[in-house]
Amino acid sequence: MDDPVLRVQSQLTGRDRVLLGWLYDHGVLTSFQIAHALFPSLDFCQRRLRTLYRLRLVARFRPQRADGGSYPYHYVIDQLGAEVVAAGRDERPPRRDHARSERRRWTSSRTLEHRLGVNGFFTDLVGYAHTHADARLGEWLSEAACQRLGVFTRPGDPALVRAYQPRVRPDGYGRWVSGHTVVPFFVEYDTGGESLSVLVGKLVGYREWFATLGRGWPVLFWLHSAARERNLRRVLAEMPLVVPVATGARDHATSAGLCPAEAVWAVPGGDGRRSTLAELSVWVVDDRDRTGEAA
Repeated sequence: MDDPVLRVQSQLTGRDRVLLGWLYDHGVLTSFQIAHALFPSLDFCQRRLRTLYRLRLVARFRPQRADGGSYPYHYVIDQLGAEVVAAGRDERPPRRDHARSERRRWTSSRTLEHRLGVNGFFTDLVGYAHTHADARLGEWLSEAACQRLGVFTRPGDPALVRAYQPRVRPDGYGRWVSGHTVVPFFVEYDTGGESLSVLVGKLVGYREWFATLGRGWPVLFWLHSAARERNLRRVLAEMPLVVPVATGARDHATSAGLCPAEAVWAVPGGDGRRSTLAELSVWVVDDRDRTGEAA
């Protein structure tokens, strides 16, 4: 019997496989995000996405704008694409309605904007790495992946694995490599919908988590406006720094033409100078011995 997974394998490039893996793990990406991270031009990207769509490896939808018009195509994994990813990872095949459930989830999800924002944070890093030979995103984990037992624990410590029950749910985890500098970090992507006390309260959970793991990494608050960042920094300045924290504002970065890899990060209690993501390595306490590459 003809196996569609085997039939399509020879038509895939390495870049296709990276994209399918991202969609399988992170849910949804826009054509602009995909182009910025993986392709030399938007036109080239759109041509390749049409091919993957015809092969039924990816599916797409296009939300309507409230003020008229539509957004760019949003891409999700299709069933064959999910099966290709699972086969490549030597995992059990996804259930038959996996792709339909995922597509339905994102086309009707109130959290679509938030997920796209989080994913855009990481695709911006990959896009930056394309033009900076000494930089790369070495790892990118989703919110769900951050909750898996043992994902951040050292090998050979089953007691620690059993104790791993974090009270916080990071929006994502990344491992940024710049030259010989490695910066593991967690992202808290803020849309302004939570009170500042809720954001600050998350740091208690991170403190307990890091104490259990025996290590600590910067927690990046990526805020929607410079005004909200100033307010959060005022609150943080009035409390002891329990975990490494850095704040950045998306509107400030956009107006300056900067991305999260560049000098957009401020440290509470600092002199106001903005640091690059690589410069936050001074806040890393220990690190996992991992070298896997996500991109």
